[in-house]
Amino acid sequence: MISRADLDYELPPELIAQAPASPRDSARLLVLTRRGSEIEELRFRELPDRLGPNDLLVANDTRVLPAKLRGRKASGGRAEALLIERRPDGSWIGLLRCRGRLRAGLCLNFGEWRARVVEVRENGHCRLEFSGPAGASIEERLEGVGEAPLPAYIRRDEALPEDLSDYQTVFARRPGAVAAPTAGLHFTPELSARVPLAFVTLHVGPGTFAPLRRERLEDNTLEAERFEVPPATAEAISRTRAKGGRVVAVGTTSVRALETTGGRPGAGRTELFISPGFEFRVVDELITNFHLPGSSLLALVMAFAGVERARRAYAHAIEHGYRFYSYGDAMWIR
Repeated sequence: MISRADLDYELPPELIAQAPASPRDSARLLVLTRRGSEIEELRFRELPDRLGPNDLLVANDTRVLPAKLRGRKASGGRAEALLIERRPDGSWIGLLRCRGRLRAGLCLNFGEWRARVVEVRENGHCRLEFSGPAGASIEERLEGVGEAPLPAYIRRDEALPEDLSDYQTVFARRPGAVAAPTAGLHFTPELSARVPLAFVTLHVGPGTFAPLRRERLEDNTLEAERFEVPPATAEAISRTRAKGGRVVAVGTTSVRALETTGGRPGAGRTELFISPGFEFRVVDELITNFHLPGSSLLALVMAFAGVERARRAYAHAIEHGYRFYSYGDAMWIR
């Protein structure tokens, strides 16, 4: 069994991508074979030509909310909120950052919107109630109030107008994520039209990218995230299997949704944490970005590729100047 320390590696800071490739499908694609040590280098736009005739890509169609709010406490101090999920009663669960102790009753101002902390939960999570212009809801006005919730390693003094479109896949349609399913960022409309695609939904939460904190991997847990594997996707997988094709997951979030249900239709919340030793039942191949050290995402990649193969691939990528993390290049594990 491997430990949390086995997920560490040294990455030169200059390899952390600060903007997406332009065009998106010009990103580099490292191809890693699961049986053997072969590594091949392509451009992402070459992907359709290398798929088998009966293969199926399964991607995550979640849409990233402009969920980052910047404002101030009623007392004047700076405040920042990351809205995670809307509750049935209209309140929101969010991550709140400001100076001082978080407490119920704390009031904050985000432009023309006022938020009140109704409940304080663990690790900076709060339940927030919003009030604003008559006849409007914060959900309807997020595009004008919020920013793209870019990870901290994408350095911005202030939000850029293009962030909201750059940090969104071309097939995003179901709002609910606070982080992009980044392997999907490499697709363009033209490339998407050339490949067989089916979709799952997993609304990516902040816990997906959080570092694992416990040394023994089996002692770590993930925050539950909402997901759905629709019947049409389950049927497409069955047809792919019947024809001898392979199921190619686009991103680790697609893997977790598919492996949660075993490829059958289903919806709910998943806490599935995949680490080396996991037995994959659905996914045959994986397209994924290069992930942060110590993350559950890297643990999943090592589970799928094999620990030493994954390490060799990451070392190769670093040596050859690949771009890392959300806006970085991709790897195809076959």
